[in-house]
Amino acid sequence: MKYGVNRKVLLITAGVVWIIAGANILRIGIMTWLTDSQYWLFKIGEATVVFLLFFLFVFKRLYYKHTKRIGEKKKEKNCPFSFFDVKGWIIMVFMITFGITMRSFHILPDAFISVFYTGLSLALIFTGVLFIRYWWINRKGNLFTPPPEE
Repeated sequence: MKYGVNRKVLLITAGVVWIIAGANILRIGIMTWLTDSQYWLFKIGEATVVFLLFFLFVFKRLYYKHTKRIGEKKKEKNCPFSFFDVKGWIIMVFMITFGITMRSFHILPDAFISVFYTGLSLALIFTGVLFIRYWWINRKGNLFTPPPEE
């Protein structure tokens, strides 16, 4: 590969991609939320549960997995898209396709989409912030030490 990026760029890229994906889903969730303005307090509670489930049981684990994998890569000349592994890219494509299909065919009610997308998006954004935070803390170091799993 003639062109490549170092591990620090991979961490920043991962963080930005997660944040952009989360912001896009949050936009959809908020737009859907505005069409149905009943039971706001209950919906906030549900979105919080979705956030906690996805962040604690899915995205936080992926953050540790990908941060460790990025730390084990070569110092220079890594593929710019290697912040995800192949399995991660396949899952991402599946999730995007599934989400678009669900909304296009109106399979799920807007009340569900607004709550689910809001909670999911905040979990994605928070995970992206973790990648950038890890890069920021270790920007002058060698990034060999993965973050401690809590």
